[in-house]
Amino acid sequence: MAAFVACRSHRLYLGFLKLCVATLLCLFVQMTLLNSHNRPWPALSRTLAARVALIYPDLDADILASKIIDAFWPDGTQRRKRARRPGNALWSQDDALLITYGNSLIDGKHKPLDLLHHFLGSQLSGVLDGVHILPFFPFTSDDGFAVSDYTSVNPQLGDWADIQRIAGDFKLMSDLVLNHVSSQGQWFNAYRQRQAPYDRFFYEGDPEDDLSTVVRPRTTPLLQEVETLDGPRHVWCTFSHDQIDLDFRNPEVLLEFLRIIRQHVENGVQIVRLDAVAFLWKEPGTPSIHMPQTHEIVKLIRMLCDFAIEPIILLTETNVPKAENLSYFGNQDEAHVIYNFPLPPLILHALLSGDARHLVKWQRSMPPAPLGCAYLNFTASHDGIGMRPAEGLLSPEDQAAMIDTVEKNGGRVSMRALPNGGVAPYELNTTFFDALRETFDGPDDHHIERFLCSQMIVMSLEGVPAFYIHALLATANDHDSVEKRGMNRAINRHRWNYDVLQAKLADPTSRHAIVLEALRKRLKLRRKQVAFHPNATQFTLQMADPRVFGLWRQSLDRRQSIFALHNVSAETVTLPAATLNLIEDESWGDLMAPDDVIGEEITLAPYQCRWITNMG
Repeated sequence: MAAFVACRSHRLYLGFLKLCVATLLCLFVQMTLLNSHNRPWPALSRTLAARVALIYPDLDADILASKIIDAFWPDGTQRRKRARRPGNALWSQDDALLITYGNSLIDGKHKPLDLLHHFLGSQLSGVLDGVHILPFFPFTSDDGFAVSDYTSVNPQLGDWADIQRIAGDFKLMSDLVLNHVSSQGQWFNAYRQRQAPYDRFFYEGDPEDDLSTVVRPRTTPLLQEVETLDGPRHVWCTFSHDQIDLDFRNPEVLLEFLRIIRQHVENGVQIVRLDAVAFLWKEPGTPSIHMPQTHEIVKLIRMLCDFAIEPIILLTETNVPKAENLSYFGNQDEAHVIYNFPLPPLILHALLSGDARHLVKWQRSMPPAPLGCAYLNFTASHDGIGMRPAEGLLSPEDQAAMIDTVEKNGGRVSMRALPNGGVAPYELNTTFFDALRETFDGPDDHHIERFLCSQMIVMSLEGVPAFYIHALLATANDHDSVEKRGMNRAINRHRWNYDVLQAKLADPTSRHAIVLEALRKRLKLRRKQVAFHPNATQFTLQMADPRVFGLWRQSLDRRQSIFALHNVSAETVTLPAATLNLIEDESWGDLMAPDDVIGEEITLAPYQCRWITNMG
């Protein structure tokens, strides 16, 4: 009997144990199903861990990958099961961007972001479909690029609701200023007090380190001594002593910026601009630019963007020579878009000299953007006209002539430090409109036509065109701001009184109205041409006359061709139509002059541009 009872008890115990196991398994499955939205998909977690291991080889890649996913997709934010494949669907010929500060338009009565929204809707609806609002966060210097608080909108501009309203009507680009922060912001103040986690957020150098090969865009000392609770430290300052470089060797810095990207996206941002990203990773004894870890971090961010439900386009800002700039496309796994930085100095030189040969030579050597990638084309931005991208493209004599003419036109030149202790031109500080006021040959009557030609080249090229607000408005150099603010770049950062601007735009004889209306008409026309898709085929024409810059664009379906011709000189140019190899059994016309008949010769007046196509 005792044995029977023991046996029965044993069976009951086993049954109870099985029931407990089954219950626990059931609960585990239920919890798994309930939380499956917050678990990384295998494709993402595997590839992310592999990427993390390349950046942080001494850390547990799986654990850090999990933290990265939680930072980018907090609270179970939805994501794709598979990465978005490279393709041409992220943009079209409709795409063109305005570049502006949040307070480029002011009136003392309304929030600047409200004025910007009104300007976009009243002047640029159906003309441009996107807007890059330069850093709109609280800041202490560099017109927004010394951010003191990444979580809020500068109250002098507006608030997140204003940002969301603009994003509801236009594709919005925001700046991720991720190389450095303000020396007066919360993060750096906490660093000086040795408060975690910020006590490990900033890159500390040693004056004894070999820093002779570090590439700099400025002439100020690289290291700055600061007092902390633990005594003096030397922090790395690539740009200025108010802009303290972050230390991405600490993965907590990366995680924090992934949370910031998510905040941008949640507020309507579709294009994320990685500001000064080339300087992200530093190592004494190296140039500390374009480091392998920097490229891996860009690839990591791109991977997260490609797994996001929202369409997120990644743009890298790397104002460097051609090969270095192109490297940020990676193997179709880094930036979706890169700036075409050689364009501003090359277009400027062509129009000042009346000779397009340097522009043609460079463009013929440019590869088409990889599938899923595109160029951002521009002539003017909030910064100056960069001279580093012109290295190897323009001779020292060509550069000197351009600098001399820009200075005659009221512009200035900023220098950068060289490793040997010398200096070299870093950028020309001027509005693009005033840079073209007179040429190498002196003043003439073609200023507006010359400027419009520069913008037409931007519209014609493979890629997405972008236009700085002061280019669209034909703004003159702001010398008063340079004197008041003590910085050369202020010359191109005028703040328009909105009432004054509206009055000028209402006057059809003002240069502001003439230029804006001419550019609006051309941009509206451009949007209708499938041959101007950012990835449509492009071939640079080898013209016999160096005064003409010519391109052939063909739509992705090969139905439409456009021959874009630009006379960069103050002289009338006549070309044989046979130069273009126009197909005989198709009807060809000029989109810019529909009534003109294309005969055996094609004439271009001074600075005239023609879009000759088989499909009107």
